[in-house]
Amino acid sequence: MTRNRDLYLAAAASAADLLAAPEVAGSWHEPSALPKMSVQSLAGHLAGQVFFIPKMLAEPVPAEPVIPIHEYYARVSWIGSDLDDPFNELIRTSGERDASDGPAALAAQVAATVQDLRAVLPAAPSRPVRRSTWGDWSISLDDFVTSRLLEVVIHSDDLACSVGIPTPEFPAEAVETVVDLLTRISLRRHGATSVLRALSRAERAPDTISAL
Repeated sequence: MTRNRDLYLAAAASAADLLAAPEVAGSWHEPSALPKMSVQSLAGHLAGQVFFIPKMLAEPVPAEPVIPIHEYYARVSWIGSDLDDPFNELIRTSGERDASDGPAALAAQVAATVQDLRAVLPAAPSRPVRRSTWGDWSISLDDFVTSRLLEVVIHSDDLACSVGIPTPEFPAEAVETVVDLLTRISLRRHGATSVLRALSRAERAPDTISAL
């Protein structure tokens, strides 16, 4: 098993625990820390990052050419998109739908999926995967797992902040992997000088170097 699969499984198990927190259930219909997104919708979106992996493993191996993960983030259309973009609207509505059975059911489903993945993911062969919404390309399973690790870590922080509890403690290597990805995306979006200044010179730092 690649190291990032192990890190993903640890982060997914942490997300399952977070989703089962009573504070999440208590704030279920309240606004989240993300604009236009309820706690329910955000919880469903976080859970979706766990549900994606078995869905991708069940798909036929795609024939489209494989691109590396940094090229994947260069091609996706959702980075920096407007809140009212149809893709972002779909994220909100699909999150609500995935969590429609309530917090207890969602947390149980995520915990069960993580348990299944502990048995399946380590032994899964290296292969390309692809979602129908992408262009004429695919990425490796391990790169897709890494992209879901990024989503789990970021949205766990979003959800914890939304319900007023501490952000889960992830393995240092998991956070480093996510920060490495975010930094590369930020470099492409904002340029080397802006990123260097933001990380080294507060007096010359730009207003933002947000990657996403």
